[in-house]
Amino acid sequence: MRVAKVIGNIWATRKEEKLAGLKLLIVQPINIIDGTRERTPIVAADIIGAGVGETVIIVSGSSARSAAGDMGTPVDATVVGIVDDQEIDASLIE
Repeated sequence: MRVAKVIGNIWATRKEEKLAGLKLLIVQPINIIDGTRERTPIVAADIIGAGVGETVIIVSGSSARSAAGDMGTPVDATVVGIVDDQEIDASLIE
């Protein structure tokens, strides 16, 4: 699992049939410790109703396909949670 910030929506009127009904978001993976950006933004299927500006938990690979409801769904990332808050013990960071 990774943490990301939702930075936008993406629409595709023509797409693979198994993507029908899935909301697609553009998410920016972030460092959970300091909130800095990691990597480039990616497209993730949203199964929980997240919105722009929210911090979310995403899964990838087979976990993303499973979360989307079918191992045959062609997704690489799926939003599975919205982060309400976090607490990090700085003394445990290496």
